[in-house]
Amino acid sequence: MHELSIAATVVEDVLGFVESRGVGRIVCVRLAIGELTCVQPEQLKFCYESVTRETPLADSELEIEAVPARVTCPHCGYKGPPKYWMDSLADTPVPTLQCPGCGKSADADQGHECAIKTIRYAA
Repeated sequence: MHELSIAATVVEDVLGFVESRGVGRIVCVRLAIGELTCVQPEQLKFCYESVTRETPLADSELEIEAVPARVTCPHCGYKGPPKYWMDSLADTPVPTLQCPGCGKSADADQGHECAIKTIRYAA
């Protein structure tokens, strides 16, 4: 469950921001999470709430901005969404690095993001 380590790292970074800026209460933290990270937003929110208890981030909101996967194929020149694996055991389609145009290996241009976008606070 890498959502817990991501939540802990985000909280550590935001607490560093709070300390360095003398900020009051944190209202909201917005993250950009790429589709290829396989991070489950609801699990991440649960972990965030768990690790923010009894910190200046307690009761802050975690917003997650989903960043869709985009690939470029060096073989056929395709640029766009990746091919998705549709398996009956998966709850949702799983993005792959297979080109939907020619079926060969494609390079990910977007979708690996995992970054703090904004921190909203009250003075």
